[in-house]
Amino acid sequence: MAKNEWFETVAEAQRRAKRRLPASVYGALLAGSEKGVTYADNMAAFSELGMSPHVADLPARRDLSTSVLGTDLSFPVIISPTGVQAVHPDGEVAVARAAAARGIAMSLSSFASKPVEEVAAAGAPLHYQVYWQGGRETIARRLERARAAGARAIIVTLDWSFSNGRDWGSPRIPERITLKTMVEYIPAAITRPGWAYRFLRQGIPDLSAPNLVVGDEPAPTFFGAYGEWMSTPPPTWEDLAWLRAQWDGPMMLKGITRLDDARRAVDVGMSAISVSNHGGNNLDSTPASIRLLPDIVDAVGSDVEVLLDGGIRRGGDVAKALALGAKAVLIGRAYLWGLAANGQAGVENVLDILRSGLDSAVYGLGRSSVHELRRSDLWIPPDFRRRLGDDVDPAESPQAVLAASGTR
Repeated sequence: MAKNEWFETVAEAQRRAKRRLPASVYGALLAGSEKGVTYADNMAAFSELGMSPHVADLPARRDLSTSVLGTDLSFPVIISPTGVQAVHPDGEVAVARAAAARGIAMSLSSFASKPVEEVAAAGAPLHYQVYWQGGRETIARRLERARAAGARAIIVTLDWSFSNGRDWGSPRIPERITLKTMVEYIPAAITRPGWAYRFLRQGIPDLSAPNLVVGDEPAPTFFGAYGEWMSTPPPTWEDLAWLRAQWDGPMMLKGITRLDDARRAVDVGMSAISVSNHGGNNLDSTPASIRLLPDIVDAVGSDVEVLLDGGIRRGGDVAKALALGAKAVLIGRAYLWGLAANGQAGVENVLDILRSGLDSAVYGLGRSSVHELRRSDLWIPPDFRRRLGDDVDPAESPQAVLAASGTR
């Protein structure tokens, strides 16, 4: 009898991923930076929010559908862009097929292991992610390639400060898979024979970034692309206004944690923003995304679509984000656990878990649509929210500075 590969929670998908992946590969997925404070808070914060369910007059039918970045979604979850998905030979193509099967959008990283044309052919609505790397001319040519492949929206990711070092150690990732590195990884492969067999049968990943190719040049290695990114001067708001002008469709700025940055994103014409701390991979001790969401929604929610990225593990988490004002959420590690656990079917399994949990939450809260979710549906602790980036910090106001100096 064939083994039942189905799992009932994202936590179980993660456990299976850990069992099936070599330790270095699993460690790369787990990631986080420094002490992991932000990574942990992204998930812990959701547990502080309580639900406020009803018991009668509950809706017999619920509408979970929505539209974000000009794309219709069967429920408000979007695949977040993550680089080099070499946890399964099919990588981003398997994820895109799962997204297409479940009626949601696929966001493809510019650091992906599969070319944008191949991923687009899987049939899911495609959002393409870019970093600011290589200068304006190079970025414009990469945008043109994404447009030609059928991308509907652009995601600009800026929430990364090249923070290095993890208290639990960083996995060693080779620049290329050569005969030498294959020999070095034999001990790890032996401990995970199923993972090794899949790649030996379908092809060893070359750890390149094919979507960063401009013209006829060869695809850079992951670390070559990373080097280009690090050596490119960081963008100004003027650069972002220029970038917005290069794309005639929806564009989202990902990585917002501050109110002032959210307002500037509106000023340069962004269609949407994602409240995100890069899954805990940016500056450690940045508050959980969900703690920052309500104040950012209050500040700019009528001007742009606001999405939430970080810590989503259950459908109830999705409902909480929507109740606090998010239009949709992006998921990263959750679907990567599913991909590692069971390929495309594992990603579909994760999406089904999130959809089912969201439907249960909408039902229990007495709502007939995800668009009806409100903050009153939650119990929010008095000290839950965090507010960053006010125009003037009261402690740094001219009056406070004068008072501290003894000047009147």
